[in-house]
Amino acid sequence: MTDAVLEALRSAIGSDGVRHNDAELRLFAHDASNLVGEAGVVCYPRSVDDVRRVIDVCRHFGIAFVARGAGTGLAGGATPIGGAVVICTTKMNRILDVDVSSRLAWVEPGVLNLDLTRHVGRFGLHFAPDPSSQQSCSIGGNVANNSGGPHCLSEGVTSAHVLACDVVLSDGSLVRLGGEEPESEGFDLRGAFVGSEGMFGVVTAICVRLTPDPLDVRTMLLDFETVRAGTDTVSAIIAAGMVPAALEMMDRLCLQAVEAYIHAGLPTDAAAALLVEVAGAPSAVAADAEAIERIGRQHGARTVRIARDEDERMLLWKGRKNAFGAIARIKPNYYLHDTVVPRRHLSDVLDHVYRIAAEEDLMVLNVFHAGDGNLHPLLVFDKREPGVLDRVHRAGAAIVEVSVAHGGVLSGEHGIGLEKRDFMPLMFSEQDLRAQAWIREAFDPLGLANPFKVLPSPSGCGDAHAHVEGLWV
Repeated sequence: MTDAVLEALRSAIGSDGVRHNDAELRLFAHDASNLVGEAGVVCYPRSVDDVRRVIDVCRHFGIAFVARGAGTGLAGGATPIGGAVVICTTKMNRILDVDVSSRLAWVEPGVLNLDLTRHVGRFGLHFAPDPSSQQSCSIGGNVANNSGGPHCLSEGVTSAHVLACDVVLSDGSLVRLGGEEPESEGFDLRGAFVGSEGMFGVVTAICVRLTPDPLDVRTMLLDFETVRAGTDTVSAIIAAGMVPAALEMMDRLCLQAVEAYIHAGLPTDAAAALLVEVAGAPSAVAADAEAIERIGRQHGARTVRIARDEDERMLLWKGRKNAFGAIARIKPNYYLHDTVVPRRHLSDVLDHVYRIAAEEDLMVLNVFHAGDGNLHPLLVFDKREPGVLDRVHRAGAAIVEVSVAHGGVLSGEHGIGLEKRDFMPLMFSEQDLRAQAWIREAFDPLGLANPFKVLPSPSGCGDAHAHVEGLWV
C-alpha cells in the first residue's frame, strides 16, 4: 500500500483507525477458511461517515475494498485479494434501537448475533438465525452470507429476518434498501443485498425482525445403529407434516469427539444421533414429541432421551454448537463443507462422502442440519503432513460435485466466496452467470466492492482473475 493511500486514510478516519503492521495484515489476509490472500491495509470505521470516507479514498485511488465482520466466514468471502483495503466493522457494534411493540431492532453490523438475543431476551424476544458461531459472528456477516443455523428449519434463514439495510455503495452514496413497513415499493433490493457477500457495498445499519420466545420447548436425542436409519427418520418426521424447530444429525466420530469435550452422556457407540427440538404451545409440543418418538422407534431408534430441564437442554445444544471446536482434539485443522441435498438423497450422498474420504485417506466427521439437507462434512487433517492439502482439496471438490449431481446446491449458509466460485458453472449456465454479473454491476459499476468473489470470471475490464488453487493453504 502506498504512502499516499495510507496518509489519505489516516486523514479520513484518524490514525488510530488505520492499521498497517505486518501482524495485523497477516491476520486479516484470511477469514476462518483455508484460503489466504493479501490485505493492503485494515481500517476500523466507527460510523457510517467513516465508512463513506474510506470508500471515497478507495474510489479516488482505484483500490478495491473488502468488508469484514468477525472473520468467522468459511468460504473465503472476507479474504482480500491483491492488497485490497479491509473495512472491518467490529467497532460499529451498537444496538441502535429496539421497538418491542413492532418486534424490530436497528443494529450496526458489528453487533454479535448472540449479543442481540441476550439484549432483547428480557422482552421475551430473540433473533432467530443462530449459526453455530453465533457467540462470535456478527450480524453484518450474517447479512452478507444469508446465514442459517439449526433453528432456521422452522424460522427461515437471515433474509426472512431482515427488513432493511443502510448500505454505502462504491460511489460513496448511502442508500436504504427496504424499510420498516412489511412491504416496500418497487423491486426487493433488500432481498438482493442479503446474501450478496460484500459485492454490492458495505452495510452500516440493519433493521432486523425479532421473534417471540416459544411458550414451551422440548429437546430430544435419538440414536441409531446406522446412518441411514437416522436419515430415514428425518424424512419420515417431515413427511408426517411436522416441521420441528430444529432437526440436527451427528455421526459416530462426531459424537465421540463432542462427548470427549463436553461430557454430556452422548451415545458414542451409535452410528448416528438426531438432536430434535420442538417448540410452541405446550399441547402441540407434547403431541409432536410423542409423534417424533414413535417415528424414531419405528425406524430403529435405540434410545430416545428427552432433556429434563433447561440445563440439560443447553448442554445438548452446547455439544452441537461446539462440534467444530471439539474436533481440534483429533487434529489441528479441518475443512468444513456446506452443500445442500434433497432429504431423500441424504443417505446416498453421505455414503459417497465416506467413500471419498477413505479414497483420499482422510478422516471425515459429519454434523449437519438434517431437516433441510444442509450437509457439513468435516475433513480433519494436519496441514504439516506432506501432500495432505492436495488430498483435502480433491476430496472437497468431489463432495461438491456429488452433491450437485444428486440435485443439490453449492451452499446453504456459508456462501460461495472464493471457495466455491469456480464450481458455479456446475449449477448455472453462462446466461445465468451473466445475469448475476449485471446485478452486481448495477450495485457496483466501479468493480471495487469485494472483487474476484462468487462469479467465476471477471466482470470488469482487464481484471486478472485470481486462482483459488494459489490461495489454498
